[in-house]
Amino acid sequence: MRLPNMSSNYLLAPIAESADYISGRDIKLTVLGSNSVGKTAMIVRFLTRRFIGDYESNTGNLYSRLVHVEGEQVSLQIQDTPGCVQVQEDFSQDVDFVSRCVQWADGFLLVYSITDYGSYQSIRSLHQHIRKLHPDPKAPVVIVANKGDLVHARQVQAEDGLQLANDLGALFLEISTSENCQDVSDVFQHLCKEVSKLQNGGNGEKRRASVISRPKSPNMQDLKRRFKQALSSKVKSSS
Repeated sequence: MRLPNMSSNYLLAPIAESADYISGRDIKLTVLGSNSVGKTAMIVRFLTRRFIGDYESNTGNLYSRLVHVEGEQVSLQIQDTPGCVQVQEDFSQDVDFVSRCVQWADGFLLVYSITDYGSYQSIRSLHQHIRKLHPDPKAPVVIVANKGDLVHARQVQAEDGLQLANDLGALFLEISTSENCQDVSDVFQHLCKEVSKLQNGGNGEKRRASVISRPKSPNMQDLKRRFKQALSSKVKSSS
């Protein structure tokens, strides 16, 4: 199903942080997808445009910010992940990290690029990975087709993305991170709203908070280096 149009009023509004403030609830999102589909750019664009750069990031690519979600103050945490997890036989440690991210999160963004058909194909297996490992089968998922401005290099039609989302019971939106900040904001707005409804049990009664700790992140630069080495060795062996 396609993501519904959001109103001009932002669902997420920044609140002033202070040393004395302790957030009563977390919303934890994990962003998954192949390499070079724009996951990190999408996260940073959302935070820097909405929050004027007032956010925190650690070396493990966890981004956090205090926000309002439907009138309640929460701690929004967004976990970025490496894009090389498809080569599972060479990156068992990285797959283990992504698996812990799946178990940790409350909601998921699955991102592919419209210019890379392989990244589109990976979405189904990533969705299966989520449903296999996550303790809540109702954890919300939004599928995002990124780089919508590169129509001259399109390999995946919007109808294909929409059909995939319908097959998986997820929501869908095609966006351009580089051109439209509002679309990027809409993605995070809707996912936060869906997570909040799930945490409240759909009837206003808050569910018990998750006790799963955030996974320790591997070195992202090292992941990219080892990914390139693995691809190089595969090319040599095949030739």
